[in-house]
Amino acid sequence: MVTQQVWIGAAAGFAGDRADASGPLIATLARHDGPRFLIFETLAERTLALAQLDRLADPTRGEVPALRRLLWPALAPCAAAGIKIIGNFGGANPFGAAAKIRSWAIELGCPNLKIAVVAGDDLRDMFSSADFARMETDGALLRDEPAIVAANAYLGADAIAAALSAGADIVVTGRVADPALVLGPLKHSFGWADDDWDRLAAGILAGHLLECGSQVTGGYFADPGIKDVPGLDALGYPIAEIEPDGTFVVTKPAGTGGLVDRRTVTEQALYEIHNPAAYLTPDVVLDLTQVELAETGPDRVRVTGARGRPRPETLKATICFDGGFLAEAEISYAGPNARSRAALAIETVTKRVGRLHPAMRVRADLIGVVSVFGDTTGARLNADAPNFGDSDLRVRFAAESTDRPAAECLLDEVEALYCAGPAGGGGVRRRLTPRLRSASCLVDRKHVAPQVSFLEMA
Repeated sequence: MVTQQVWIGAAAGFAGDRADASGPLIATLARHDGPRFLIFETLAERTLALAQLDRLADPTRGEVPALRRLLWPALAPCAAAGIKIIGNFGGANPFGAAAKIRSWAIELGCPNLKIAVVAGDDLRDMFSSADFARMETDGALLRDEPAIVAANAYLGADAIAAALSAGADIVVTGRVADPALVLGPLKHSFGWADDDWDRLAAGILAGHLLECGSQVTGGYFADPGIKDVPGLDALGYPIAEIEPDGTFVVTKPAGTGGLVDRRTVTEQALYEIHNPAAYLTPDVVLDLTQVELAETGPDRVRVTGARGRPRPETLKATICFDGGFLAEAEISYAGPNARSRAALAIETVTKRVGRLHPAMRVRADLIGVVSVFGDTTGARLNADAPNFGDSDLRVRFAAESTDRPAAECLLDEVEALYCAGPAGGGGVRRRLTPRLRSASCLVDRKHVAPQVSFLEMA
């Protein structure tokens, strides 16, 4: 029997997304026959770096921290409706994540779910620091050959498709290209060939539109009076209805907030696209220049015209290495002359830290005056910062250093303002955070071997 249509819903566009997004999607998908999938895209570069730190602290961890919050509401309903789940929520530890999902499935009365793990993205032990330095793109962060904490290649859709074809109900991945979460189910369902470039490109475009979740249904789009979005508090997450030829409709569950129209789809189609004529992915090079969007009904946009070219011979890899520490501390000044007292606090801390640790640059922001468009220093404050109100100010100090005592010095200096700074300072908060830095490399795909494994049944 030839599959005529596939339905794919996106229940998360990042690791901190809403946990209740899957409910309306599952209810909608359950009303259809045929292949239905629910994807969770949760693995930004920052999220993976934090997951690597988490795994280093405890080898049993390293999955996306929101795993239980996102998956728990979806497991039993998806199992009952026959909806497959695919997610990159494995983070730095996809096998550990899969084991936790297995335990939750048993607890929820779904012990027979087949859970597959896609691995092979971890390249840390495959190359030396010098090798990675030679493969680095657009920079020289690795030129000093730092100790590599993690190295992960962006895998494509083939392993996901293979896992589904082998009977997986849930596919757990680590680092994969975000649109592969959608292209994998499509290759499995439609049997698209590895060189059917236009269809593969259409699948990548569908994945790109879904990968950020509600951004295509009005989230991160709303701008009151300019781009109005109804019901943002009950925002519906997207569904793609995909045909065997690669044409598809983007929509959302009926009765949910948000909207799907040419504007939302256009904005998301161009989001994070470096070259609309050549968007590089592990599976295909997508050309968006001939794509056409047509509103076919309320909250329904039909997408056609994706074109594809042969996939690149290299895969992108993100390399993480020790980034030292981020020191952050805040203090408040309020009442008459608060702005001048805040400026004096900035001058005091920056001068003292500058004497004690000359190589460490301190950033200072007056929250509510300057904190997004640049930072303020005592020398620039009165001349450059606009006067948006002076009576209640929060001063944020930040610095990064590979030297922990230097980073801690900033925190101590801000706290010392209680007695050795301007009048009326209060509410100090301080935090020291270990950091990873990252660089990008291009790795010949012959060195990357994705693998599919299944957890033992309960």
